[in-house]
Amino acid sequence: MGIIKKLASQTAIYGISSIFGRFLNYLLVPLYTYYFSAAEYGVVSEFYAYAGFFSVLLLFGFETGYFRFRDKESPGRDTAYSTALIFVVLVNLGFFLLIRWINAPLSAALHYADHPEYVLWFATILTLDAMTAIPFARLRAENKALRFAGIKMAEIMITILLSLFFIVYCPKALGQSPGSWVSRVYDPAIGVGYIFIANLLASIFKFLLLIPQFRGLTWGFDRQLFGRMLRYSLPMVVIGFAGIINEMLDRALLKYLLPYDDVTNLKMLGIYSACYKLSILMSLFIQAFRYAAEPFFFAYAGNSDARKVYADVLKFFVIFCVFIFLMVALFIDFFKYFIGEEFRAGLEVVPILLLANLCLGIYVNLSIWYKLTDRTVMGAFVSLAGAALTIVLNIWLIPTMGYIGSAWATLACYGAMVIVSYVLGRKYYPVAYDLKRVVGYTSLGIALYLAHEQLPLDAGRPAWLSAGGLMLVYLLSVALFERRKIVVKPA
Repeated sequence: MGIIKKLASQTAIYGISSIFGRFLNYLLVPLYTYYFSAAEYGVVSEFYAYAGFFSVLLLFGFETGYFRFRDKESPGRDTAYSTALIFVVLVNLGFFLLIRWINAPLSAALHYADHPEYVLWFATILTLDAMTAIPFARLRAENKALRFAGIKMAEIMITILLSLFFIVYCPKALGQSPGSWVSRVYDPAIGVGYIFIANLLASIFKFLLLIPQFRGLTWGFDRQLFGRMLRYSLPMVVIGFAGIINEMLDRALLKYLLPYDDVTNLKMLGIYSACYKLSILMSLFIQAFRYAAEPFFFAYAGNSDARKVYADVLKFFVIFCVFIFLMVALFIDFFKYFIGEEFRAGLEVVPILLLANLCLGIYVNLSIWYKLTDRTVMGAFVSLAGAALTIVLNIWLIPTMGYIGSAWATLACYGAMVIVSYVLGRKYYPVAYDLKRVVGYTSLGIALYLAHEQLPLDAGRPAWLSAGGLMLVYLLSVALFERRKIVVKPA
């Protein structure tokens, strides 16, 4: 249980930047959805969907490759770091120059000929974020979680402050005093573009904070090591790209597959994306867990009790994720105020997306079978199969079911990937996962949510009262079944 607590503490520290920090960023969602229309927010959602795909392509999987090769006896972790860093920096500089060259025709193809600056701003953001990924990976590998969290928090706080400045303060100040200094830094015509500008300036600030980490560029480039890292990492690109398809493709397709005009399609995209944000507590926990778990899984693999520990990790991971599912789904009447009234028409997708993210988290845990056995190619095929299912289901369901079809497609994809990964893991890296508890806690959470949908209507009680009671039922159930693991015996 001690190693589980250590992993939990690392996850908590990373959570300062990913869960707590991004929760602060999450508070910008009310700002965006109260100050901008659904169609305008749809523009932002579309660009961030594209950004997800490029964030994978521009890293070439070298973040995971660095973790895999940094502890090899030859040539050493410093060379592994510099080799990965030099490659990623060169790739991204080339990407940025390419986008600058084709900016005009690319913007026209995306129907943003009037705003080519959007494309250029996002290219700059993507370039800076990709080039800082390897330095961040080194901080994680060296267990410098506090420095990692501090830089991430600084980036988030800059984004929040600049968003408030451009979206709230500047319009009000300009209205009160049109000739003030604000008129020199603020142009009302940019509108929703200030969301991009705030992100860009925060990325620049983050890059400046990480400049000391770039001294690794002088440590040299090992061609043989690069070849080994590339062979290991390229399947991770396929896996990551397939993962982004599963996570982001719906928001990229809605604009083109919904059977309405462009403005209405962007409005539907904005509604779906805003409601998707209500499931972000689950995805942020998964992200924080992944930051801590990935290096942990590799480092602990040689221990005799590794597989037992991995099984316990999955069980407690599911317990906490079901808690998040119930917290958001049962108290949706509170969480709905985080988005503007126009966006609340899509609240029915939130429980579906929460369950989809739960399945994604389980898949992250199960994925150790191909990472620890160097079967990344097989892992890539699992992800590709999930991506193919996502594409087919979205193309099939969006025209008839709208964004609700996208939510069901996401759940179906991650659920299928969990099943396939579990079956393959049993063959190549067997772990005695406690399926009864994992499935049992998930089923209990779903049953309690469905009961909540009926109790307020049948009993005439406030929704929050039944929600609190049902949440208590879940917590007491966990305490009952896990008391031997939870209760710490005195020394």
